[in-house]
Amino acid sequence: MVRYRITRRDRSPATNPVSGDSALVKALYQEHRGALFGHVLRLTGGDQQWAEDVVQETLFRAWRNADKLDDAPGLLRAWLFTVARRIVIDGRRSRGARPTEVEPGPLELVSVPDGTDRALSAMVVAEALRSLSPEHREAILQTYLKDRSVTEAAQVLGVPPGTVKSRVYYALRALRRALQERGMTT
Repeated sequence: MVRYRITRRDRSPATNPVSGDSALVKALYQEHRGALFGHVLRLTGGDQQWAEDVVQETLFRAWRNADKLDDAPGLLRAWLFTVARRIVIDGRRSRGARPTEVEPGPLELVSVPDGTDRALSAMVVAEALRSLSPEHREAILQTYLKDRSVTEAAQVLGVPPGTVKSRVYYALRALRRALQERGMTT
């Protein structure tokens, strides 16, 4: 096991800060890289690139907080594992907070139901209904639009049920012709 006590507070202004920093990072990396990388690799679900980034960030934070670290091997390793776990958790949270990026498609391919076709169809049907005789229109209104039986429609209209059937039959034929003339297929 490598023992080291190179910390920021131990450096005097006369010593070279870069060589002290690199020695600290090198010592941390040599002693803890295997265990830390394996731990982080499990946390990242096997994503090696992400695990390497997390290990690098963990060692950077250890260097940045060198004056606060306890050099007892068990405590230092626990600190490194905790920092790495928190970095992974933060990474997952930030990935979850952003919406998934998708390729924008051409606007022509995006269908937006706006009801225009339905409104136009209703207008054409209403116009075709107005072209029917009042008796035929009333028979269609009672049986189809008010959902009454032939007997019920006959009572409302005051005519025999056979007359209602006949009017509905001829009204539907006339309505079909009127819709075809207006360009609607049935």
